[in-house]
Amino acid sequence: MIVSTSNGKRIQMLRKCLFLLIALVMIFSLSACSPAKGTAKWHADQAYALVEQGRYEQAILEYTKAIELDPNVTWVYVNRALAYHETGQYDLAIADCNKAIELDPNLASAYVNRAWAYNDIGQYDLAIADCNKAIELDPSDALAYLNRSSAYGSKGQYDLAIADCTKAIELNPDLAMAYMNRAICYTDIGRYNLAIVDSSKAIELDPDLIGAYNQRALAYDNTGQWDLAITDCSKAINLDPKWVVPYVNRAWAYNGKGRYDLAIADCSKAIELEPNFAVIYFNRAVAYKELGKKAQAIADFEKCITLTSNPQLIEMAGQEIEELSE
Repeated sequence: MIVSTSNGKRIQMLRKCLFLLIALVMIFSLSACSPAKGTAKWHADQAYALVEQGRYEQAILEYTKAIELDPNVTWVYVNRALAYHETGQYDLAIADCNKAIELDPNLASAYVNRAWAYNDIGQYDLAIADCNKAIELDPSDALAYLNRSSAYGSKGQYDLAIADCTKAIELNPDLAMAYMNRAICYTDIGRYNLAIVDSSKAIELDPDLIGAYNQRALAYDNTGQWDLAITDCSKAINLDPKWVVPYVNRAWAYNGKGRYDLAIADCSKAIELEPNFAVIYFNRAVAYKELGKKAQAIADFEKCITLTSNPQLIEMAGQEIEELSE
């Protein structure tokens, strides 16, 4: 069983990629002269530099100091919201977007960023409503369409998601995430050739976009192109060795090639990274089954059942246990 970028850790990947696309609009830091040390402007500049270094907790502290010194600068709340989002503090991110909207109800980016947080906590209807408002305020905001596409895709409304990705691409042809999101939708509806095309375009635009490699690997897996799937999963693992999904999908490709030992190794690594991910045990059980290791296969199928509430996965694992127990 393979895992789409739209499942499992998709949101984690979006945090890593989408953050780079949302402009940290610094009304303070873009001036020609350097600010005096200790001023709100200076703290905001420090925060911006920290964000670029990936030091989000420290950036939050600097943004907070800037707000304490000048609590009425809208963009500081917007930018702190992004830092909160990056650290998984979604309620605080939403609160900062709320404050920014209170200060400036016509600030489209505040609605876009709040929608991003709503997407991450599964509040898809609220995300769509915020994107609608952002588009009303700024119809040229490609990121509003991109965020709305993620919400529609998560709700299974693929036609609407694809339309929004297409609009985002029309507005910004270099927006790699829009191609990747559309590839996710194409994968989910079984249009694998189109998914490969869009994932390849996303990779062309952003060679470090890890989710695009995973999506293309999924399309290759679904069309039996095991070697290409393994290559893409390996690239994704090189980009982020701690992201579990490419190990799961590479294991499935190894199963497809009959390389059950390698599949087991990848599943075991995935379990080390995320021990409560049911699909990993299912994939390893398949490899054990093919190697004739019934006891290990049954144990992994049983573990899979204990970890999932997915009725389809439970049924599949249960059937496998029955066959192995005969």
